[in-house]
Amino acid sequence: MLSEHVSRYIELHRSLGFKFRLQACLLNHFVRFAESRGDITIRSESVLAWANEAPSAAQRRSRLLVVRRFSLSLQAEDARHEIPPADAFGRPTREHRTPHIYSQEEIRRLLDAAAQLGPKGSLRPSTYVAVISLLASTGLRISEALALQLEDLTSDGLEIRSTKFRKSRLVPLHSTARKGLESYMARRSQIGSDDQSLFISMWGTGLAYSTVRAVFLELTRSIGLRRGPGRSGPCMHDLRHTFAVRSLEACRGGKDEIARHMLALSTYLGHAHLSDTYYYLRATPKLMEETARSGESLFRGGSA
Repeated sequence: MLSEHVSRYIELHRSLGFKFRLQACLLNHFVRFAESRGDITIRSESVLAWANEAPSAAQRRSRLLVVRRFSLSLQAEDARHEIPPADAFGRPTREHRTPHIYSQEEIRRLLDAAAQLGPKGSLRPSTYVAVISLLASTGLRISEALALQLEDLTSDGLEIRSTKFRKSRLVPLHSTARKGLESYMARRSQIGSDDQSLFISMWGTGLAYSTVRAVFLELTRSIGLRRGPGRSGPCMHDLRHTFAVRSLEACRGGKDEIARHMLALSTYLGHAHLSDTYYYLRATPKLMEETARSGESLFRGGSA
């Protein structure tokens, strides 16, 4: 019974344009758990027991809230469904993780480690070198990179379709980035895969995010950027932050030039608002030096 309800609930959200991937995964997992306990309606005791199996407080709250929204929709038709308390695992605290800004040396070491991945002679090392290189040189979201199809590599750049905000955009490529992708494409063609995904596994199928994330963690640990399992450290998304910061560092000129540069960067990154782009910027020694120099010039009566 619950499995039928959850199928309709997921289908409804997807028909409204939501990807609903993580939520669907969590809900299906919960329903299997609840039905194994003999539940035919949502019971708060089962929700809390299932949510409590998550390894962190944030994940426990996330599990709880996903199922709670599901139960609210069901209770509108059937009062037997219980609504678990939203604060059963405490209230969330707004803590933003400080991103890691990669140095050129760290990126080089990541690529060197990716090139050494096994099995020897397989497409796998070429694939991960290409994926990491593309993320570092364009600031793409990992979801955007993995969604790329062969036809999306055009003479004008990469066609990014159905992005986070369901919009498409063209991402021009530097000549070195294009050369790297074309080199990967030549290696990829030897696999003879019918899959239209740009980046494929050594079995010729499109890459899964969970697999790429696991390999990236393995690479960062192998070069000492990250410690053992369960320990925080640099992640793939930090390459996007790094791209934004390095791009601003390369900008020269006054405030008008910087304003135009930020607008172009926001468009390139596919942000809905310019403020989203400013969130990606983090202080680096070079930016702090430029800020200090500008402040000193303004204090002395010059222009900032």
